[in-house]
Amino acid sequence: MDTRKLAYFVQIVDSGSITKAAAALHVAQPALSQQVTALENELKQRLLIRSKQGVQPTAAGNTLYRHAHMILRQVEQARQDVAASGAAPSGRVSIAIAPYSMASSLTPQIISEVAHRYPDIVLHITEIYGGVLSEAIKNGRLDMALIYEPGPIRGVQFTTMIVEDLYLVVNARRSIGPGVEDGGVSLEEAAQHGLFLPEQNHTLRQLVESGLQSRGLQLRLVGEIESVPSLTRLLRADLGATVLPKSAADALFHEEDFRVLRIVDPELQCKIALCTPDHEPLSEAASAVLLVLKEMLHEMLSSKYARRRGAAAS
Repeated sequence: MDTRKLAYFVQIVDSGSITKAAAALHVAQPALSQQVTALENELKQRLLIRSKQGVQPTAAGNTLYRHAHMILRQVEQARQDVAASGAAPSGRVSIAIAPYSMASSLTPQIISEVAHRYPDIVLHITEIYGGVLSEAIKNGRLDMALIYEPGPIRGVQFTTMIVEDLYLVVNARRSIGPGVEDGGVSLEEAAQHGLFLPEQNHTLRQLVESGLQSRGLQLRLVGEIESVPSLTRLLRADLGATVLPKSAADALFHEEDFRVLRIVDPELQCKIALCTPDHEPLSEAASAVLLVLKEMLHEMLSSKYARRRGAAAS
């Protein structure tokens, strides 16, 4: 199996017609059909269903299509890396950052630091949720992500960077109740408040639901909100509360309008992790950006825990 056959096959599926694919590739239609037949003979599977309307991939064809995309991307990346060998890293690097996390506040620093070190790298930064993360990274649409760690997912690997306690965030005017002590609130008391949370495929939502279920408590869901500005307005209007790690709460709700209370009895924790594909190496540019991210997180954590130790000593 050679890459030319795979490229032809991908073009046929994308075009939905051998005739259209032949025109796009500037290849004679009979020659293109022969390439498909050769692939089918080699794999001993029928790959396309032909009709008057065009062609559709079979189940085997869909499987080959996914793998072909990945293989062709790796080949192209290899060409680019070899061509750029010895030069400064360059190209486009895509990063996903969890919206409801401290990581989202790092965006200006990430862009500034990468631009300073690697001016030929263009960053594409987006906010994304765990439900679509795995497929996006496995298919190469994303190079890496800084998100809540959801647990093992086939095709990607996680490097835990931060473990944080979860906090209840409420309007400062809201009455909390007798369960509040020294800036902490019991999970039972937190459950009395209507909560704004992300959709169910978000790891943060799953952590909250799991904690409530372990104590036989019901989730009072007021709404599913995946927009930080909307969440801020809703809490400012005192229409509900939310649950976030402390760093995210401090970054997003640092005004006097809000109270941030650590959830205890039991404590709830989340992990922020770097997510990368486990089936193919990162490009030179993506590897350079990944190193920058790790250095920034290391410096942030060192500073954070140094402050804690200083406060404890005093």
